[in-house]
Amino acid sequence: MPVPETVPTSFTFMYGAERVAAVILAGGQGQRMGGADKGLLDYRGRPLVEWVRAVVAPQVDELLISANRNREAYAAYGHRVVSDTLPDYPGPLAGVLASMQSVTADWLGVVPCDTPHLPADLIPRLLAAARQAQVPLAVAADDARTHPTCFMVRTDQRENLVAFLAREERAVRHWQAGLPAITVKFDAAGFANLNRPDDLR
Repeated sequence: MPVPETVPTSFTFMYGAERVAAVILAGGQGQRMGGADKGLLDYRGRPLVEWVRAVVAPQVDELLISANRNREAYAAYGHRVVSDTLPDYPGPLAGVLASMQSVTADWLGVVPCDTPHLPADLIPRLLAAARQAQVPLAVAADDARTHPTCFMVRTDQRENLVAFLAREERAVRHWQAGLPAITVKFDAAGFANLNRPDDLR
């Protein structure tokens, strides 16, 4: 299925009967930011989560925010907030699982809260590639590397993820390696992430 050069305000004609949700991952401990809640850190006058929300929300039927702290602050943006159902901050996949268990959508897009300049066509391009390849997973990449925390997955992979985490595995790449998948090339600039205080400056 072709992906348009410009992203329309409605994706109904592309997504058809399938519903598409997305989650912004903001549930980490922010260790490289001195323990700060990264999604709420100021970047050019706005919290990081606002930058990501502005790009992703128009591309999906429903947007969730995965957060384990400051739930009220995130809820103020008008989207459902989901928290890890697993203890001890087991990593981003816990937020992915909680989101997959919370939505009725057929697909879930996943993005981190510290990547403020995501492509405006991220979700439709990932979905189109997964559909065309008939695989349950599409992962963003650029010419140099993949970006495993920016991906689209069919929500019927919930139990696969449950089983993976039950083995006390945590790495996003390792889980993705066990699924039929396709990578989708984007410009690298869209995936610049802000991990440390110096990055914000």
